[in-house]
Amino acid sequence: MQEVALVDVYRLLEPGPVVLLTTSHDGHSNVMTMSWHMMVEFTPPLIACVVSSADYSFAALRQTGECVIAIPAAPLAHKVVGIGNCSGRDFDKFTRFGLTPLPASQVAAPLIEECFANLECKVKETRLVDDYNLFVLEVVAAWQDPEQKAPRTLHHKGYGAFVVDGETVHIESRMP
Repeated sequence: MQEVALVDVYRLLEPGPVVLLTTSHDGHSNVMTMSWHMMVEFTPPLIACVVSSADYSFAALRQTGECVIAIPAAPLAHKVVGIGNCSGRDFDKFTRFGLTPLPASQVAAPLIEECFANLECKVKETRLVDDYNLFVLEVVAAWQDPEQKAPRTLHHKGYGAFVVDGETVHIESRMP
């Protein structure tokens, strides 16, 4: 074994695919890239995520209590990274990156047409926001694009490195 710098631990334990989080506040929709999230409950589906207080989306999420988590497939990788490298304070990211906002059914934040799945969410818990910027979201509606067959997701490994998911293996399990 070789010691790992504590600053690099996140690179070993990245929780899931890189996603896009959309918000809508005061007539302005925004999208940000997010990789720090995890499922915390099956039913109702709950997702914990970290949105930095420095992010433009933080205030909108905190004030409106709702968002969409859009899950992009690998072909959107360059757009996903571009979105993560700029701020919605400066311009409309939907326009700049050629993304199509679609109306959601339960929240004001838009779905993203180019993503293979979209999860409409409402903030369920905020007790850890002040200390850790951690929101717990309840998924209130979910959508999947049937035209995108077997989409492959991006997983952030740190410092501009990403892994694209690959082979699916099936092993019998009692868990969902």
